[in-house]
Amino acid sequence: MSFFDDVPSLHRPLGWKDPRPEPVEGLEEVAPPVAPAEPRTQPDKPAPTLDELLAQLDALTGLSEVKAEIHRQVAVLRVEGLRSKAGLRSPTITRHLVFVGNPGTGKTTVARLVGGIYRALGLLSQGQLVEVDRSELVAGYLGQTATKTAEVVASAAGGVLFIDEAYSLSGDQYGREAVDTLVKEMEDRRDDLVLIVAGYPDPMVVFIAQNPGLASRFRTTIEFADYTDDELVAILGSMAAAGDYDLGEGCLGRFRSILTTTPRGGTFGNGRFARNLFEAAVGRHAWRLREVEEPTVEQLRTLLPDDLDGPTPEPLPSPTEQEVAG
Repeated sequence: MSFFDDVPSLHRPLGWKDPRPEPVEGLEEVAPPVAPAEPRTQPDKPAPTLDELLAQLDALTGLSEVKAEIHRQVAVLRVEGLRSKAGLRSPTITRHLVFVGNPGTGKTTVARLVGGIYRALGLLSQGQLVEVDRSELVAGYLGQTATKTAEVVASAAGGVLFIDEAYSLSGDQYGREAVDTLVKEMEDRRDDLVLIVAGYPDPMVVFIAQNPGLASRFRTTIEFADYTDDELVAILGSMAAAGDYDLGEGCLGRFRSILTTTPRGGTFGNGRFARNLFEAAVGRHAWRLREVEEPTVEQLRTLLPDDLDGPTPEPLPSPTEQEVAG
């Protein structure tokens, strides 16, 4: 009912017409559409500041020489930026880096921090890390590699392209095609791309020297030394703490004994060795508690020395084997 329905017909003036539209038979009144609610979006997390990123770098175990060189790079690039803003001429400083060292020495972790640090300095627009190896740059046919490599570089624009075992691009025409494309892309995207190549020390020297374009763009080499036993013990402890595990009495002594009898060399995994050992210990710990119906929190948290290098649990028998055994 509306206001017009309340007006008696005797009081309506002559010629009065109901302003409402005539109802259409068979057509139901439809409510006006309601605009959809704006989707709720999580506020973007602010990017870490330069001080926060440098603090993360300094908190890494070991790598004292690496940290010192990154701090030096930051100082040089910061002053270069300030000189440019002041209208002063500055020499062109290449931002691309060579990381040399054995596996598991933190090269990828530091490369990711470098991306954030360069972004915080205003040298990169995004600071993301794109990690690739030869297989993601080289195609099956000549001519296709250039396209494939260019697409990978485009995905890293605004950040860091990290090529592990870059020396694997040496020695054949496919690798040379990838390297030639990288050199061109580094020049075309010099204002918003950083390339970090990594690998074993000696092969990386050969790799950089084989192409004048690479040699002129990679002026800074940072060496990642192997971790000492004390540093590996600290890494194992930090992994356990991050996973809410406690290293029970005797665990650190057992780990040091394992390190003493483990050959070191180019194939030693360093931090990766510690991680693999920790993950294996977690598996043995779970196997050890498999028949404890309600383990205590302490039991759930505590790793024992035998968890670090005890016998590997035998796999459960297959259904066929179970039937035969039965």
